[in-house]
Amino acid sequence: MNRLLPRHGLHKVTDSATQPIPDVGLVPEGTSRPLWSVMIPTYNPGEYLRRTLQSILSQDRGTERMQIEVVDHCSTEDDPEPLVRAIGDGRVEFYRRPKNEGPVANFNACIQRSRGHLIHILHSDDYVLPGFYEEIERLAELHADTALLAARCFFVDEHDIITGVTKRLPELESGGRWAEAFYYDTAILFPGVVIRRSFYEANGGYMPSLVHTADREMWARAVCLGGGVVTPNILACYRISDSNDSSRVLRSGENVRDLLRLSDVFRGRYPGFSSARARHNAAYRAFAQARAFAAIKDTDSARRNRRLWVENSSWMDRFKEALWPFVRRVLGREKWHDCQLDERHGPSSSNLTKGGPGDANSKAGGVRAEARCGWSSSESERARTAHV
Repeated sequence: MNRLLPRHGLHKVTDSATQPIPDVGLVPEGTSRPLWSVMIPTYNPGEYLRRTLQSILSQDRGTERMQIEVVDHCSTEDDPEPLVRAIGDGRVEFYRRPKNEGPVANFNACIQRSRGHLIHILHSDDYVLPGFYEEIERLAELHADTALLAARCFFVDEHDIITGVTKRLPELESGGRWAEAFYYDTAILFPGVVIRRSFYEANGGYMPSLVHTADREMWARAVCLGGGVVTPNILACYRISDSNDSSRVLRSGENVRDLLRLSDVFRGRYPGFSSARARHNAAYRAFAQARAFAAIKDTDSARRNRRLWVENSSWMDRFKEALWPFVRRVLGREKWHDCQLDERHGPSSSNLTKGGPGDANSKAGGVRAEARCGWSSSESERARTAHV
């Protein structure tokens, strides 16, 4: 048996608190199967797709070992097909889906169309660094029974300037089933994650009900049921830009609602998960976003996020925050409080996020205030969890 493939079957998850986990199907019998399927979901990708494709092609393992395919989700502008044809020069396959059914449906379509044993879903504005595929192959052989294989990521801006890095996960550097790493934080990001197709086949695809936290649910599920290993090496880049969907998501507070939906799923699945802690974190994420939007005079977005804070915080937390303005005036520590808000309350993800998952998500024009105050970007949850 190929040592890059897991030797034991996994058990299917059937306890979704919201809706069934979709089946992704098997690769048709007789299909030639490469080791790799690098799948790029797109929606109005623009020029960032060029860098994405170039980063893959520079590490091309050859047609017999690597499938490379762009799966377009009915782009309405910036049609990616001409760019794919030009950059790919026949090496990159292109498929346009007949209907837009949401970003998570596109992730699952990528899995369904994949033929390889190791699946890498790489968003069209992210990219990999030299050595990524070589390192993941090494991990796949060393940890032959492990479902999830990952590397750490840099956060980069529109100009490829590094703005942060995801934290190390020592508990998973030698392999393990420490799903707790994902209970309250998005500790790894899509561009650095590879999952075996056999795991998807046995345990289903991404949950459509969790648009902005579907990645975290999958990472926890894969590590819990099939094991995971995360190298301390930084071998991929997660882009934070005004063009991705994070801005809209944060302004509406939908990322906070999705955190609450994820909490419902985890509560029914993992005995050690604390829904009270998750709700507290979600409430303070809304509170932090409300303050950030208020600071840039976006009153509608601030109001929406503040409403979520009030609905999900405890009376004691609301009382404490109501006292803070008076305490700050007395102590003269207004600036200190603003910059420590996220550290006092919410899970730190050391980097995640465009404001968010790593929280590399809060890229939104105004929410860049997070960076100015040193917010940890880790729980806004990959707000774009991809292209809508």
